[in-house]
Amino acid sequence: MSIDVNNESGTEVDEQAILDIARYALARMRIHPLSELSVIVVDEDAMEQLHIQWMDLPGPTDVMSFPMDELRPPSKDDEETPQGLLGDIVLCPEVATKQGAEAETQHTMDEELQLLTVHGVLHLLGYDHEEPDEKAEMFGLQAAIVDGWRAEKGVDGPSPAPTVS
Repeated sequence: MSIDVNNESGTEVDEQAILDIARYALARMRIHPLSELSVIVVDEDAMEQLHIQWMDLPGPTDVMSFPMDELRPPSKDDEETPQGLLGDIVLCPEVATKQGAEAETQHTMDEELQLLTVHGVLHLLGYDHEEPDEKAEMFGLQAAIVDGWRAEKGVDGPSPAPTVS
């Protein structure tokens, strides 16, 4: 798996954890090991510009996903997905800090960024949360991936509450 993490935010973030949880999520979703992903960490101003440009919504958001090859997890009958470019995930640590502090089970900016990374990966793989059944599926999968990664790494942290993206 080729995953690049580029921090342009000016905020110190745990880039290794972002890389590790993205790799874990993609492996868990059985995405081809030669696929590529880019994660970009930006400040609030840059995120606000992207949010306005691509979603026509005001203010910064926590995470945005920009799919490229529209890869999907393999069905149960498939052995392997084709390799390809998954796309870009853009994260905003300033928004993550606020969300982590406001969450039911308060958590750190880095814990929120880990959750948002998985959320972004799932969006790149075609998951959405517009409809109640889609939301239940996506957030259930998101929680299972984050909890599984934390258990495997021996990382403490709260169970992920659904993010509001």
